[in-house]
Amino acid sequence: MTEPLNPDQLRSLTPLNALSEQQWRELRSQLVPQPLLAGQALFRRGDQARLTYYLLAGELQLRDADGAEQRLVAGSEASCHPLSPSLPRLQEALALTEVSVLAIDSATLARLITWRSAYQDLLLQLDPDGDQEWLEHLLENPLFAKVPPANVQEMVKRLQRIELPAGSEVLREGEAGDCCYFLQSGRAEVIRGAGSDHQVLAELEVGACFGEEALLSDRPRNATVTLIEDGVVLRLDRQDFFALLKAPVVDEVSLGEASRLLAAGAQWLDVRLQDEYERAHAPEALNMPLHLLRLKARLLDREKAYLCYCDSGKRSASAVFLLSQLGFKAYALRDGLDALPAIQRDALLCEDGAGYLARSGGRTERSR
Repeated sequence: MTEPLNPDQLRSLTPLNALSEQQWRELRSQLVPQPLLAGQALFRRGDQARLTYYLLAGELQLRDADGAEQRLVAGSEASCHPLSPSLPRLQEALALTEVSVLAIDSATLARLITWRSAYQDLLLQLDPDGDQEWLEHLLENPLFAKVPPANVQEMVKRLQRIELPAGSEVLREGEAGDCCYFLQSGRAEVIRGAGSDHQVLAELEVGACFGEEALLSDRPRNATVTLIEDGVVLRLDRQDFFALLKAPVVDEVSLGEASRLLAAGAQWLDVRLQDEYERAHAPEALNMPLHLLRLKARLLDREKAYLCYCDSGKRSASAVFLLSQLGFKAYALRDGLDALPAIQRDALLCEDGAGYLARSGGRTERSR
């Protein structure tokens, strides 16, 4: 069996059954059952691998240091809990039949469970008696997994509620940005251009954040957002956005830290314009200009970490914020290329001309 398990297949596993749909999507690459032959050991006593194991099919024998044995059958109540969770392991696990097991990174699972607990607590504190649907959608936004609960509480206190009819322009392309918004109810379209040349970039749903790109890049709005049905938006002022959201969400790394992430499988993502990219870019860097990122992010590989860069660091900060909203793991090169010493910048930007493009399914192809 090589396909990831779906949420319905996980509902009996504790504490996986406490996670949200979005969190299960984050774990998707780890939710692939692994086979074990009869007689093979899953782990030995003293094992310290930081993995959480579940028995999905077959039978296992657990034996402790005193020789006490426990027979574990898939589907039993005991099999719905992690196997020998203490580290170092107090038992060894031996397959009695052909078995199927699930192995999940314990640190990732602990982070998700911790956030989920904080999420439930926030719902009770922020809106104990009201309609929580918008707040649930807001907190389901992947970027809030990086925001401390105290920041979320303070942010909600500072949001200004605005009711608007269908057709209202919440923000307009070309205007200066002094705030961002969250959509509390209704639907909205993100549009670039005007008249026959306009392009619909996205349709926003309840809980979506928009208008943040102008704050992060310190440039005029790059799109118009219009309500396509009556709705309510929540306004967050610029200074509150930076204090409460930008700092925890936008992870910045040095060139040295970026090198270590690259060695672990991360990918450079050049968010400058194509002309800038073709003059010089990092080795095997994908080119995805910031203004196209919302449209093209679906081509990226959700299992990869992306290292975003631009000249000043502002466009890459916008890119990281947007990718975080979409559930990607992303980092910005701190202060951009301009902050690097000339020798490091020249060494990094060692390729020119056409480069690399993302294709469907997360594939990377050399452009012509």
